[in-house]
Amino acid sequence: MIQNNTIQKWLKRSKGFLLNICMAFILIGVCYVILSPIFGIISNSVKDLQDVFNPLIFLIPQNFTLDNLRYAWQHMDYVSTLAATMGFSIGMAAIHVLITSMVGYGFARFKFPGSNLLFGLMIITIVVPVQTYMVPLFMQFRFFGIFGLEANLIDSYLSIALLTITGVGLRSGLYIYIFRQFFKGLPKEIEEAAFIDGASTFRTYATVMVPNAMSAIITVFLFAFVWHYNDTFYTSLLVTNNRLMAVMLTTVGTQFSIMESVRDHSAIQLVVFAGIVLAIIPILTIYMFLQRHFVEGMERSGIVG
Repeated sequence: MIQNNTIQKWLKRSKGFLLNICMAFILIGVCYVILSPIFGIISNSVKDLQDVFNPLIFLIPQNFTLDNLRYAWQHMDYVSTLAATMGFSIGMAAIHVLITSMVGYGFARFKFPGSNLLFGLMIITIVVPVQTYMVPLFMQFRFFGIFGLEANLIDSYLSIALLTITGVGLRSGLYIYIFRQFFKGLPKEIEEAAFIDGASTFRTYATVMVPNAMSAIITVFLFAFVWHYNDTFYTSLLVTNNRLMAVMLTTVGTQFSIMESVRDHSAIQLVVFAGIVLAIIPILTIYMFLQRHFVEGMERSGIVG
């Protein structure tokens, strides 16, 4: 009997050990797939041109140089581009948080005729790609009319702001879903206590629900900030003359080639890699400070798990 128990314990430990090894291999593989391109971009951003043609150099450059970063900084007009992009992305993200949190709270707490239908239509906006209605979207703002007046909102950030304010901006459906799931997970007793004290619906939302939803707010803010920071579809469609970071990345190679009279494709590509590194540094910096709240918000909203 004692021998059988010993064998069972040994088999259980062996099974757990093998499971841990398999999980470790899977995690290592996933990390390699995600991080390998990033390490490759960073390596190429500090490589000298002669290292590109050296078959013995793979990741660590032999001739380290900051010239690629200097050229990218210069031809992207990095400081002014970053300031404009940060202002635009933070502003749009803040509006997203305000609007989608109210809509998500409404879907989570209030039942009215057609609420399920509206929520289903909102879910469809997550699934349907925006490219399918890009022409009507462009025409809507090209001949934008309100109160009998017509205006051309193309090449104006007001067009993107209007989409965000009305809750149909970039990924708004996902943000509404995140807030709805989060608010549904909060106990109703905290709202009932506020109602008993005479608080109105909006005051309850602003003073009770919002302070308890900081992890969801940070999650949505990060999502909205990163997607607006990297967006080229809306900005290229509605604001064709913008100088935001994602658009400048698509032109930095051409600018470098023209201004420096360079025709070597490899040299141009190294500068593009350097521009990508400069572009991702602000995103990584913000995530480093807010990643704990981001993960918590993802878990409590039901997006993962």
